[in-house]
Amino acid sequence: MRKPGRIAANPIPYWSRAGKTREVFDEAFRDFQEIGFTAVKADVPDGMSASDYADWIGGYGLAPALSLFSSPFDETVDMAQEVERAKRFAADQVALGLDRTMISSMAVPARMAQPAVGAGFDAGRLDRAIDNCGTVCRALQAEGLRPLHHSHVGGVFETEEEIVRLLDDLGPDVIGFGPDTGHLRWAGIEPAAFIRRYADRLGGIHIKDVYPDFLEGGGGTYRETTVTKRLWAEPGLGVVDFDAVLDAIPESYDGDFMIEVDEPSVDSKLESHRMSFAWARKALGGRVSE
Repeated sequence: MRKPGRIAANPIPYWSRAGKTREVFDEAFRDFQEIGFTAVKADVPDGMSASDYADWIGGYGLAPALSLFSSPFDETVDMAQEVERAKRFAADQVALGLDRTMISSMAVPARMAQPAVGAGFDAGRLDRAIDNCGTVCRALQAEGLRPLHHSHVGGVFETEEEIVRLLDDLGPDVIGFGPDTGHLRWAGIEPAAFIRRYADRLGGIHIKDVYPDFLEGGGGTYRETTVTKRLWAEPGLGVVDFDAVLDAIPESYDGDFMIEVDEPSVDSKLESHRMSFAWARKALGGRVSE
């Protein structure tokens, strides 16, 4: 029998402008508890132990869910420092009882200025980033954490060709697959087909929808586009074909389904998550535990 996953939440819209303060997280956790979420992305604040974090979120009826390790993976990175950072991150995640994490690249300046089109492609930088990502993946694995590549516009692995290079060059023994449906669609990649291609490596997923407004460009920089409330959408309101996405996920999938709406399309963060949770309960059905 397949182990059901959970409907989890990422509180990114709470902290993206206000910062990762205790007050900000308290607001998010109260909202999640009111809505009925039982799992939240595991972001242990600096200076807090994993056990204290588990106790903190447990007070809201929440358990830790799949987190994310992010790095540019390019020439700006001191790899010795990145490996040590990855080890510290992994230690906290394993202490929380997690066995996997997403791993992502972000913030190539040319791509933050002109997102989702592979701006400023550099073959040497891609080769270096694949090698660096592999090094970090092996460090995470050594600490007991399975890395899953997480697609993200703005990073060095942005286009379909770049993501395929990463996954195929490193192989399934080094890196798994943890897609974001919204970031894939924004970058011109059909999520369902891509998930089907790497279904045997799927260990986690971010459920995110997108409106069609900026899918052909014209939105400006990454920041300008993502704050418009006309890029990200609550699931079911945009153009991602979630029926096809769910059909592409194998019955053996044992990961969570994490709701992530970076910039809610409605004014209330609480209402955005309430809408998303209601959609997930209906759409996912027997795929998730209560």
